[in-house]
Amino acid sequence: MERRTATSYRGFVPWQGLLLTASLLTFWSPPTTAQLTIESVPFDAVEGADVLLVAHNLPENVLGYSWFKGNTTASDNMIIRYVTNNNINVTGKAYSNRETIYRNGSLLIQNVTLQDSGFYTLRITDETLDTKDTYGQFHVHPILSKPYITVNNSSPLEGEEAVALTCEPETQNTTYLWWINGQSLQEGDRLKLSDGNRSLILLNVTRNDTGPYECETRNPVAFNRSDPVSLNISYGPDAPIISPPESHFRQGTNLSLSCHADSNPPAQYSWLVNGSLLQSTQELSIPNISADDSGSYTCLVSNPATGLNSSTVKNITVIEPVSPPSIQASNTTVTEDDSVVLTCLSNDTGISIQWIFNNQDLQLSERMKLSEEDSILTIDPVKSQDAGQYQCEVSNPVSSNRSDALWLDVFQKESSGLSVGAIVGIVIAAVAVVALIAGLAYFLFFRKTGRASDQHDLTEHKPSVSNHRPGPSDNSPDKVDEIAYSSLSFDNLQPKQPISDSPVPTVPETVYSEVKKK
Repeated sequence: MERRTATSYRGFVPWQGLLLTASLLTFWSPPTTAQLTIESVPFDAVEGADVLLVAHNLPENVLGYSWFKGNTTASDNMIIRYVTNNNINVTGKAYSNRETIYRNGSLLIQNVTLQDSGFYTLRITDETLDTKDTYGQFHVHPILSKPYITVNNSSPLEGEEAVALTCEPETQNTTYLWWINGQSLQEGDRLKLSDGNRSLILLNVTRNDTGPYECETRNPVAFNRSDPVSLNISYGPDAPIISPPESHFRQGTNLSLSCHADSNPPAQYSWLVNGSLLQSTQELSIPNISADDSGSYTCLVSNPATGLNSSTVKNITVIEPVSPPSIQASNTTVTEDDSVVLTCLSNDTGISIQWIFNNQDLQLSERMKLSEEDSILTIDPVKSQDAGQYQCEVSNPVSSNRSDALWLDVFQKESSGLSVGAIVGIVIAAVAVVALIAGLAYFLFFRKTGRASDQHDLTEHKPSVSNHRPGPSDNSPDKVDEIAYSSLSFDNLQPKQPISDSPVPTVPETVYSEVKKK
């Protein structure tokens, strides 16, 4: 927000404007039926401004106007009189040479002072010498100079003292306001306002009450604000903080410690190592540290203004970096479902061990177990997915190191028999072969039996003598070949039908065979 430092006026009417107004009012004649009144322009005026007392609703045939200071018409209070017939002005004892009267009865007072505040009386005399009085008033306010703040104690101690701030100068009919960091201050538990809000009292100040503070003065026509004022509150020191936060450092490096404590005025610092004063600085540096530099480091802070001190202790340990570890394995070539034991070997103490598989942290499965200190990894049983590169990494608070890679080969276990699927397949094939052989044998058997029956019928059914005409002997060359016919009955070789309650009879098939004998 833009700060207005210069005095501001409300309702200020310049002298030229008042003259123009008075000139216009000279030619204005209000109706005589309205009530006579006095208007102050402005009603609230700043010291040094001009005020015009305007008469409204004047009657006709006015013989003269008379102005008096106060609500009286005593002769000693008369300021000025105006006679309309001859335009004559007559001044009285209250005249200050700053008043001007116009033909319409209005009165201009220039360069008003605080003493000009109050009532004014206008007496009107008509041609019958009758008089009529009316009253008006205005207020003159002082010019507000830029305020300033005085403090009874600008450097108080936190939590122990009270501080009184006063807005100067004291001015009548003035309102006082207080601001801190641009926010309006109201009375509270630790804030008290007195003397018409001109004084601000801070009880048991804290470091948050530093400020800045501003006071503002106001009246009906102006306002102004002071320059900001801040308090120098002494506090602390708080408990110091040592950085960096680490407590383990690598041997051979430079040790650099810093200490900080919130304090006003700034704290004084000292370093103690194992109870002995080392140096009085805020920063501590020790080059090329060794195990002998391990110990208790204390940062001691003090504030002479408050008489308080505080300290913080850090235990520092200087250790050597770890050496590379190595891995031993019970076997680097294993078969699935066997077990393997991997051991991480290190000569360092106070270390932690992490197992690495194929360059990533090993994710333990249900088949993996670690020893109490993680140095032994047991895999039981081993699976094909366990094949790969194994490493172990050892670390302490200042360093870490990783072993060379060990490769674990996992072979599949040889099969000791046929699988269930193979056995089932073989059984099905064997059954099929047996069925085929049985069917073929059955077919061949009946075929052979049929041929034997044919031969038997040919032998049994020789033609009788009555069926032959007499002729030469059978052995004669002129013998005519004899053809014998016989019929054989075979059952149709059809697949066996399922047994039912009403079996279907099998119809025999008759086969004719011709046997030619020579």
